[in-house]
Amino acid sequence: MKKTYFAQITSITFVALTVFSAAAQEKKIQRGALPAAVEKTVRAQTQGATIKGFATEVEQGKKNYEVETVLNGHTRDLSIAGDGTLLEVEEEVAFDSLSAEVKAALTAKVAGAKIVKVESLTKKDKLVAYEAVTLKGTRKREIQVGPNGTKLAHAE
Repeated sequence: MKKTYFAQITSITFVALTVFSAAAQEKKIQRGALPAAVEKTVRAQTQGATIKGFATEVEQGKKNYEVETVLNGHTRDLSIAGDGTLLEVEEEVAFDSLSAEVKAALTAKVAGAKIVKVESLTKKDKLVAYEAVTLKGTRKREIQVGPNGTKLAHAE
């Protein structure tokens, strides 16, 4: 019985680690490795921006392409599907440009930490959340609120 239990725990642990590492793997790539449809979206979305790099990541079994850019002094990162569909845009925004509701919601969630960066998260051309990076001592953390400062049903 102990061997069976140990084998089950070992199997579950292996599967969990495999899934976790597969979901979290990001691989840096060169621009020339982009599929044509992704390259077309990159050209359309990065006009006037400085491209910092490219990567691929597998999410929910699908390979997506990530583009890190800087536009007008702010970071702007894109997630693009293999067919060229723009999935998500994370764009740095100034804290002072946020609505009073969003500022209040983020400030309430920081728990004594300092907000060091705020990004808007847009999916399918719709603002879905604001994400703030906080710093308390040496510990960084990310917090999110809805577009109107409301609590999100799930992380975006």
